[in-house]
Parts: sequence; structure tokens; C-alpha cells
Amino acid sequence: MSKKDTETIFSIDTSGIKYGEGATSEVGYELDRLGVKNAIIITDPYLKENEAVKKAFESIEYQGIKVTIYDKVEIEPTDESFKHAIEFCINQEFDGFVAVGGGSSIDTAKAANLYSTHPATFLKYVNAPIGEGFPPPGPLKPLIAIPTTGGTGSETTGVAIFDFLEMKAKTGIAHRYLRPTIGLVDPDNTKSMPKMVQACSGLDLLCHGLESFTAKSFAKRPSPTTPGERPSYQGSNPISDVWASKAIAMCADNIVSAVNDDGNHEARSNMLLAATFAGVGFGNAGCHLPHGMSYPVSGMVKDYSVEGYPKGQPIVPHGMSVILNAPAVFRYTAPSNPKRHLKAAELMGVDVSGKHPMESGDILANAIIELIQKIHIPNGLGAIGYKESDSRVLAKGAMPQHRVIKLSPRPVTESDLTQIFMESMHLW
Repeated sequence: MSKKDTETIFSIDTSGIKYGEGATSEVGYELDRLGVKNAIIITDPYLKENEAVKKAFESIEYQGIKVTIYDKVEIEPTDESFKHAIEFCINQEFDGFVAVGGGSSIDTAKAANLYSTHPATFLKYVNAPIGEGFPPPGPLKPLIAIPTTGGTGSETTGVAIFDFLEMKAKTGIAHRYLRPTIGLVDPDNTKSMPKMVQACSGLDLLCHGLESFTAKSFAKRPSPTTPGERPSYQGSNPISDVWASKAIAMCADNIVSAVNDDGNHEARSNMLLAATFAGVGFGNAGCHLPHGMSYPVSGMVKDYSVEGYPKGQPIVPHGMSVILNAPAVFRYTAPSNPKRHLKAAELMGVDVSGKHPMESGDILANAIIELIQKIHIPNGLGAIGYKESDSRVLAKGAMPQHRVIKLSPRPVTESDLTQIFMESMHLW
């Protein structure tokens, strides 16, 4: 690929952000400012009676705006749960959307906004090769995202992720039009978050930062034929690096206290803010292998379940499925840019003075392992029900995740992924 064929431009898009205690109560003001007359709050059944939903509802009603609550979001959304929310919204005349919850609620709201604004067959907007990958034909209605977990950063991104049941794998929809209009980031909303939800969402944000910081450079991507074809996930770039770096450092400084000390409101507040920082970073740079590999891990779950998540249904929380692959991934990708991987370890608090860049893969991997041990995350994929014999099937499930796999700073084959999955079965 000649120099003229490679990308020379990157863009930074993000949502408007309001951060601070009590920000939830300003949602009515923001909807009114945006001209909304008939709003829907999208949340999950476990949050319906939560203070965050109550405050949002009261704020919207106070402004004289009609408001409806939809509370059927699944904790790990599927194409079927997306379709249910879409159908509900198509049958109404909502001109504004409010998402209250974690990434599942926010992503469901993005999909409902998209398909109710621009109706189409479901696979039309879904990422290729699973879907057709068509871009939305125009802007969407206002969407205000109110996160209640400190991890996904979905309030800043144009991505909606779901389980595609037919393939038992995660995929998604990605376009800058999906990005929320405003994110109301309110630390009050994280006070009641269960310990393991805090842990898994925090590890998701850590990987957002690490992956966007180490992703293939935007300047190594093919130049788009038209500006409209430039992807949301563009590769690492100087501005995303700033946001990702801050997110990594903030997470490393706060996650152990946020998980192990329920009353440490400062640490939880910092994690929520770090998630937003990470969202700006990866929402423009993109993620790579840990996220690409996480989708089949979550989608092919056997009988594993986690305290703090809905009982009676097998689940590998997204953040857990991402982090368990991360040490082996960064050992694999480190040769592509040893200095950058060493810097990532330093951002996590590792003293790298005197360390040779060629050691960076092991140093970064060990930093991740030490952190997850402190917050009691299982020891590798083997501890959540997978066997080495599953590695090939997991690799096959990861390969279609082109949007993220192609951002790996070191190219991978299915055989490479199989080996990385095998190395992820046991971390220590």
C-alpha cells in the first residue's frame, strides 16, 4: 500500500457531557431545550424503581414533556431484545430518547432510535459480514444517556452491541449518528452498584483505554473513497491517546478501592468519569483483539453465572470476557510497538525504569493479572467453564468481528487466535 493510499485524516466526535452529582435531574431541561415533546425512558426491569429512573421521570414531567418508561432491556441484549424495543418505539411517536442504565440500556436506546427513525430490515445496519453494514441515511432523534455503571462509556460512542442468537456471537451497529446527543454522568447513580458489576464494568473501561492506546494507527488504515466511508473506529491517534491515557491511569488508581470498598464514593465517582474519558478515546480510535475475542466468550457461555447479575441465567459479563483474554493478547501484540505497550504498563502504575521495551508484553500482561487478582476475577477462561478444546471454536467466532479484529496492531489469523485463547485458559 503506497503512502497516498493510506489515511491522512482522523476525526474526533463525541457527545455533549455533563458531569456531577445531581446531573440526572437536568434531563428534563435538556430535552426541553432540544424541543422534545414526547420522550421515552429506556431501562431494564432491575432499575425501574431505582432513584436514577425516578429522578429522570420527575425531571421530564416537570418540564411538561410526555414521558413513557420502557423497562424490558436485557442485561446482555440480543437481536430479539433489540427488536422488541424497536417495535415498541415504532408503534409510538417518540421524538426524544432517554437511556438510564449500563451499556445494555444505552445500546438498546441507540438501536430503538435508529430503527424507529429510519425503519429497515434488522440486518441492514448491522456490521458486516454478519449484517449488510449500510450507514443510516440521516441523523437520529435526540438521545440523552444517563449511565449507572462506571465502565462502558456508551454515553460517548456511536456503537450498539448485542448477542446475535443465531450465531451465538456478539456483533453490533456502528455509526457516528448513533452517538448520544448528551451524556449526563452522575456519580450518585453508582452508589448502589453491586461489587462484581463495578469490577466487570471497570475492567471494560480499562480495556477500552488499553486497546485504543495500542490499536493500529489511523495512518496505517486504507484511505476511504469518500469522507462518509471513514469508520467510527479509525485507529489510534494523538487526541484519542490523551483520553485513553487518562482513563488507564484513573482506572488503575481507583478500581481496587471502588470494588473492595462499597462506601468509597470518591473512587466510584472517579471510575465513572474514567469511563467517559475512555469512551471518547475508544469511541474514535476503536478497540481490537480483547474485545473481538470477548464476543464469542460471552455468546457461547455454558453455565457460568456471577453474583450481582440476574439469577437463573448463564452469563459472562462483558468486562470479564474482555479482560480474561487481555494478558495473552498484549503478549502477542507487544512486538508491534514495544514502547507503546511499555508506556501502557507505566500508566497502570508499573515502574518501568530500566526495563527493555522487548519485555513490554510480559510486563503489561503481569500488571493486568495482578490487578484482577486484587478484585477476585476468575483465573482465566478455564475458570468460567471453557476448555482448551474450545479454543478453535472460540477463534472461529471471533474472526467475523472485522470492525475490531482489523484494528489489531499485529495481524492475526484464526490459528493465532486459537493459540491466544489457549493461553487465556489459565492466567496464573
